[in-house]
Amino acid sequence: MLKAVPRLTSVPHVGSRMSKTCNLAALAKFHRASGAACQKAAHKSHDLPPMPPCDFKPLKHQGMSKQHMMEIRQLNCQPMTMKVTYYKSPVFIHQGHMQWLWDTDGKRYLDFFAGVATVSVGHCNPKVTAVAVAQMKRLWHTTCIYVTPPLQEYCEKLASLLPDPLKVVYLTNSGSEANDLAMLMARLHTGNHDIITLRGSYHGGSPQTMALTSNSAYKYPVANGGCTTTMCPDVFRGPWGGSHCRDSPVQTIRTCDCPQGQCMANDKYIGQLDETFATSLPSRVAAFFAEPIQGVGGAVQYPKDYLKQAYQRVRERGGVCIADEVQTGFGRTGSHFWGFQGHEVMPDIVTMAKGIAGGFPMGALVTTPEIAAAFSKGAHFNTYGGNPMACSIASSVLDVMKEDGTQQNSLVVGTYLLTELAKLRDKHEIIGDVRGKGLQIGVEMVEDKVSRTPLSPAAMNDIFEETKDMGVLIGKGGVYGQNFRVQPPMCVTKDDADYFLAVFDRSIQNYMDRR
Repeated sequence: MLKAVPRLTSVPHVGSRMSKTCNLAALAKFHRASGAACQKAAHKSHDLPPMPPCDFKPLKHQGMSKQHMMEIRQLNCQPMTMKVTYYKSPVFIHQGHMQWLWDTDGKRYLDFFAGVATVSVGHCNPKVTAVAVAQMKRLWHTTCIYVTPPLQEYCEKLASLLPDPLKVVYLTNSGSEANDLAMLMARLHTGNHDIITLRGSYHGGSPQTMALTSNSAYKYPVANGGCTTTMCPDVFRGPWGGSHCRDSPVQTIRTCDCPQGQCMANDKYIGQLDETFATSLPSRVAAFFAEPIQGVGGAVQYPKDYLKQAYQRVRERGGVCIADEVQTGFGRTGSHFWGFQGHEVMPDIVTMAKGIAGGFPMGALVTTPEIAAAFSKGAHFNTYGGNPMACSIASSVLDVMKEDGTQQNSLVVGTYLLTELAKLRDKHEIIGDVRGKGLQIGVEMVEDKVSRTPLSPAAMNDIFEETKDMGVLIGKGGVYGQNFRVQPPMCVTKDDADYFLAVFDRSIQNYMDRR
């Protein structure tokens, strides 16, 4: 185990931002060439392998011009829309099919971010689309005050995928709403108020869940107390870590001398949790929230036994344990359908969204009959929760996952990606860590492997932009914005992975050559 290292001084967060004074004329000029020509030129100049073929023929964009879209985006869309616009030269998406996206010029992109890990079975998956169209012709909306077949069918199907006693389903419209509901349930059930989360976590942006989220970029100076953070057991960037801490095909570059079957880093991080209980919390707590693998935080993984020991401590203090499966659920980690199963723990509440309906707005919470009974003392109603459209689409997504073997595909392609990315880590000094399971992958970028100082925002943006220009879309994350997030639709192939790896390698090499 490495000795503790000094905590990093303040490093600016990297936002995916675009100047408010966007040069619209420059944007129009940049996109003027045809998509096919741009793509062909990029492949030739960078000596890349050909992009994997796709038989799908997108419709030609005949709508609003890019310049007009940007004018409206600046003038009429809420200001945060411009702040979160990816890329210096934005991508104007027109159509999607499975793992592919096309912009308004007809250029094809390999989507390795899936609408922020949301498009689980592919863009406009034909099987899901057929179900959605049929349901739209039959019934769009009634609330749950009426009994509709899609609601009951989906709740039964979802509950069957979770172990006993997690059998009571609440349907919502988003992950934030599901986590907000989980906070309320935990407090009502336990009679306690305080909730614990990990630093670097992201659990939503609603006024309540903002208190759970421990990432300053998503915080506002408003009252939303009752949540306490403890040190994230990050075995790469944290003060302790070693070479066999986490459940992943790829371990950190750090070394350790832990005896077989023991992880001293885990002991240290659990010690930090004990310190949090001793100094910052009352004797009784309401809940502990954790993502099985952090998403926005940069696919951070914990030591193998951390959650098991954390759950035990929380329950000893009267709290319930909540697994936020918004990004890790539905087979994305490959080894299991739910991320918590990889930690060999049993949560009291599970929240989920994103991949649940392949991009259709939906979330859910599943809990025990005991906790649900405590919550039923008051009236809880959700106008759109259990909407027939959402339930039919989500049910079809589950069918496709089973029929197409997306969990197994996540395991096979994800393991291949991780092992190949580890080779790039060994090749490039600025790749500090590769981690994750299945298709929940993070690549942490550093100035150098010795200091582990986060790579600068300018450098991250250069690599990010060039990867996009060569036809691959990925995401960014991390407390300091120093992570690339690789979370593609779970239908991607090994050929797709090879193309991404070639593009990513070339983008980093080009940056290193310029540096």
